[in-house]
Amino acid sequence: MAVETIAVGAEGVYRPQHDSWLLIDALVRSEVVAGRQVVDLCAGSGVVAVAAAHLGASSVLALDISPNAVRCTQANAIAAQVEVEARLGSWVQALERDPFDIVVCNPPYVPVGPDTEAGSIPSAGPMASWDGGPDGRLVLDPLCASAGTLLADGGCLFLVQSEFADIERSLTMLRDGGLDAGICAGQRIPFGPVLRSQAGWLRHAGLLEAGRTDEEIVVIRADRR
Repeated sequence: MAVETIAVGAEGVYRPQHDSWLLIDALVRSEVVAGRQVVDLCAGSGVVAVAAAHLGASSVLALDISPNAVRCTQANAIAAQVEVEARLGSWVQALERDPFDIVVCNPPYVPVGPDTEAGSIPSAGPMASWDGGPDGRLVLDPLCASAGTLLADGGCLFLVQSEFADIERSLTMLRDGGLDAGICAGQRIPFGPVLRSQAGWLRHAGLLEAGRTDEEIVVIRADRR
């Protein structure tokens, strides 16, 4: 099934890339979205939220800490002629609501060296949209720890991340939280501007061998039975 998504960009907003499309493809293939309540965390342009609405979600809430991202999501939903509630906030605000049937998230997950300066990679979008801290786990750790609380009974989490942010740690944390977790999609892609800028840090951290210029991104699915 093809999903029409609108990818209108805006200054200061993460533009849809390989990870966005892989996450959408995982949603399409899962066939679990129709008729269910969805929250898109770290929504960025709202491209995943719009896809969920096209897939027949009963409601879609998109949360992002960037006002520009919220406005971009609203504009994309209007252009796509779908209903998406776009709000300013993080995954913490999602905890304040009733549990959701489907949680989707494309968080900042790139391990970033301490000398990286905001605005140093203009083509990569805002640093907050990809800066996962020194180990890439700045958002992943608290999100994985809270996933069981975010999900209603029978609910599913779809989370995209890089191999460099420790996929096994995410799986272990989700399973320790009582969820059935596994990898449902993956793709190997060449380094973009961000990974090229962080290659030295990744080698220093022992995460990248010399000469390698690609990474694996995966979508983790975690189910609450």
